[in-house]
Amino acid sequence: MTYAPFDLKGKVALVTGGNSGIGLGMARAMAEAGADIAIWGTNAAKNAVAKSDLEQTGRKILTLACDVGDEAAVVQAFSETVQQMGRVDGCFANAGVSGRGGAASFAEMKSDEWHRVTRINLDGAFYTFRAAAKHMIERAAGGDKSGGVLVGTASLAAIEGAQRSEHYAATKGALISMARSMSVEFARYGVRAHSILPGWIETNMTANATSNDKFVANVMPRIPMRRWGTGDDFGGIAVYVMSSASRYHTGDTFVIDGGYSLF
Repeated sequence: MTYAPFDLKGKVALVTGGNSGIGLGMARAMAEAGADIAIWGTNAAKNAVAKSDLEQTGRKILTLACDVGDEAAVVQAFSETVQQMGRVDGCFANAGVSGRGGAASFAEMKSDEWHRVTRINLDGAFYTFRAAAKHMIERAAGGDKSGGVLVGTASLAAIEGAQRSEHYAATKGALISMARSMSVEFARYGVRAHSILPGWIETNMTANATSNDKFVANVMPRIPMRRWGTGDDFGGIAVYVMSSASRYHTGDTFVIDGGYSLF
């Protein structure tokens, strides 16, 4: 018999950037655990493929085109999500961009490059979390005691030196701090907040690195599990933080890296 608190039936999870990689891995696991899923992504073709994939779970799936760096677009998308799904119980701010490979030294970084990354990774998370928090607080004020969870996908770059990628590292460090602050402010409403720190995960964003022989030779021996992570490796943590099994667990930073940061 399945451990009952991990049953997500009746819950709705929103995953930004959920049409591939880590986001899709989380979305798929939550759907298989019974949750209905809303995905925001900017690529219509990838949204359609993800929707088809997730609908095989038998759950209600919504995909919307949304650029999270656009404040008005986030407000509109969140309103449409609630209108079509009825509620949002978990908000996973997973959409993100990386620093451009081979970028110049931080001392030479252009403002446009800085803002390209912070617009999505930091501003986008702020707009998304703000909309979700307001929704969850209003539900609590109306007598709904079910609470909710706010989860940001950060990175090991937040806690390790990421040379020539200071803008990316700064946004991911900010996600950790944002989650900790929200966990304190919103606890009275039954709303929890966490951040997740992936290590080297095989996704479209990391394809150039994980397919580079020199990079593989240097990095793979440093991963105790001797493999790249995959999006599906994040399904378990998504189900846990979304479920009532974690109802007294908030403000945490989950490192999922195959042991890389320990070795």
